[in-house]
Formats: sequence, C-alpha cells, structure tokens
Amino acid sequence: MPPMSFTGVVTKVGAMQKTATVTVSRWVVHERTRKRMQRSKKFLVHDEKDQLRINDSVVIRNCPPISARKRFTLEHILRSPETEHDELLRRLAEAREEQGQGQGQGQGGVLEALRLEGSSGEGTRVAA
Repeated sequence: MPPMSFTGVVTKVGAMQKTATVTVSRWVVHERTRKRMQRSKKFLVHDEKDQLRINDSVVIRNCPPISARKRFTLEHILRSPETEHDELLRRLAEAREEQGQGQGQGQGGVLEALRLEGSSGEGTRVAA
C-alpha cells in the first residue's frame, strides 16, 4: 500500500520542537442536499529542520508513529509567503540598483522595471 500524502496549510508552529500543526482541507458532497462542504482535519507533522512557518503550503506524508499523536513527516514546502516576500524585496533592490546605473533610460522607475520583468510570464505581479 503506498503512503498517504496530503497537501495542507501550516496553522501552528513553535509550541513543540520539530513539530507543526498542518490543517488539511477537503471538499465533500452532502448526501441529501448535494451541496459541497469543506471539511478539515489537523495533523501533527514532524519537521526535522524546524523550517516551517505559519501559512506555508506543504505536502505531508504518513510514516510510522513518531509520538503519541505525530504520524506524518514533512515531504516538501510548496509555497511560503515569507520566502516570496523576501524574494520580492530582493528583486526590488536589484531593480533600484539597475535604475541607479541607467539614469537616462527612462522615467518608469522601480515598479515599471518590475512590471517589464514580470511581463515575460513568470514572477510576482505588481499592482499598478
């Protein structure tokens, strides 16, 4: 039997060492009304490197019991808002540096440079 794996969001970190609480949501159809309802369950997850932060999207996989309630380990992090924020700040600093080197090239500014860079189809969107 293959191991179970779930995708969820980290909801609690720091209460115990190397442990995080991950909430896994799923959609079910009510038998009588046929309406879709969202159900969620919380799992304690072993995080060996203690790298998880709140609101990280993660993939967890079941394993032999680590403690009384901990039966999942961290497989990998899908998305981390904190990391995305750091990446955006780094790109802003690079754009400011480029703008400082090429002063006579245009009036667009840092946001314009990021907008042009983002128009290639990848990266974070910047609101106008």
